[in-house]
Amino acid sequence: MLARRPTRLGFAARRSLALPAFVVAAVATLHPAARAQFGGFGVRSVGGIAIDAEGIVQNVEPRALETLAAERRDALAGQSLPAAATELRKVSLAQVIAAVGRATAAGGPVAADVALLGGLERITHVFVDPEAHDIVLAGPGGAPTVDAAGTLVAAQSGRPLLHLEDLVAALRAIDGARQGGMTCSIDPTPEGIARVKRFLAANRSIGSRPDAVLRGMEEAIGLQKISVDGIPADSRFARVLVAADYRLKRIGMGLEASGIDALPSYLALIPPGRNAAAIPRFWLEADYDPIAHDPDKLAWRIAGRRMKCLTQSRALAAEGERAGAADPIADRWCQAMTVHYDAVAAKHPIFSELVGCVDLAVVAALIQGQQLAARAGLDLGPLLDAEKLPLPAYEVASSVPTVANGVKKGSAWVVSASGGVLLQPWEFATNLVSRSDVAPIRAGALDSRPADGWWWD
Repeated sequence: MLARRPTRLGFAARRSLALPAFVVAAVATLHPAARAQFGGFGVRSVGGIAIDAEGIVQNVEPRALETLAAERRDALAGQSLPAAATELRKVSLAQVIAAVGRATAAGGPVAADVALLGGLERITHVFVDPEAHDIVLAGPGGAPTVDAAGTLVAAQSGRPLLHLEDLVAALRAIDGARQGGMTCSIDPTPEGIARVKRFLAANRSIGSRPDAVLRGMEEAIGLQKISVDGIPADSRFARVLVAADYRLKRIGMGLEASGIDALPSYLALIPPGRNAAAIPRFWLEADYDPIAHDPDKLAWRIAGRRMKCLTQSRALAAEGERAGAADPIADRWCQAMTVHYDAVAAKHPIFSELVGCVDLAVVAALIQGQQLAARAGLDLGPLLDAEKLPLPAYEVASSVPTVANGVKKGSAWVVSASGGVLLQPWEFATNLVSRSDVAPIRAGALDSRPADGWWWD
């Protein structure tokens, strides 16, 4: 079995053997369930992937995405939504809870602006308001709209919006994520690895039938296993992790363009004639600056968030897996993905949705770890009670078909693959620093609170 990196997410490790260039692609989920309290905005597709009834992930057909976009536009039509863009939209968590309670009592869905947290694109500040028994979430916000692929985005920036159901999922799961974090991994099975080793041993020459060899490799490896930890596998949050992993794999394998010239595929970077025997593993992790707070720990600023692509090389030897030598090509690709992450995310919004989920997980850890709800006198019970407020249950992604892609480099063929996501919210929520400039931001935000609104700019 492909070895996993200790305490970190092990991505589907891929092998680079001196034959065809094979790459393994992951996919995501679709489920026609539970639109209830959350308006059904996340139910159909996340990140352009679908999951069938057997849990197998694949890309959503373009026509299905067009239909999804039309349905979501219809769902937004006529609803009261924010219209302007702002650098610091404020959202009252107490009023969100009240709105959810009213919708639940009436047996209907919450309004779109509640389901989309007032059009927040990310969370940069958390303010505790003991006088109002409230926690205020704040960050850049825009006017909710739907892009061509059906993603709910801010009209002005084009960035995906945060979802209330992802926040609820993070709050419920955060205690269980203290040790291992929130992870997604897509890995070949031990049986698949054994079969492809036998296949490669019997097919040492690509010959005149490269497609046949590539298809043979796909068949030998078979379906790869998807595992999600630290967050319920049937949640929308989990779908975001799987979808981001899937896109990372496809871009690395050259099955899909990154959309920017500065990030070609990993295979495209391999020089002619190279005879590689290592398999790079690529995974995404988040990093943050220390979270700043005022002396009273009532004002919090979450800043300096960045996503990193990391890599580790493994060798496939006759006796099994072992640590491989550093792969400078894998390092180069990973560095480019890190540097250009935001630009790639503009082309593939799932990477921005991943960032949003990271923010929500960090906020959940901060609220729990610093006991902010208790300090505010805010009862989070209505959000945490799964019986009274069930989240939509999605089809669980269990496997993904292997897709092989050959890229000939001179007389050599290279086999490669990539993927993975790891979030460690507790690591960031305990890395704190006191700053004197945070309190005035809180004071200004609370002073501008309207008498009857639950979000404000």
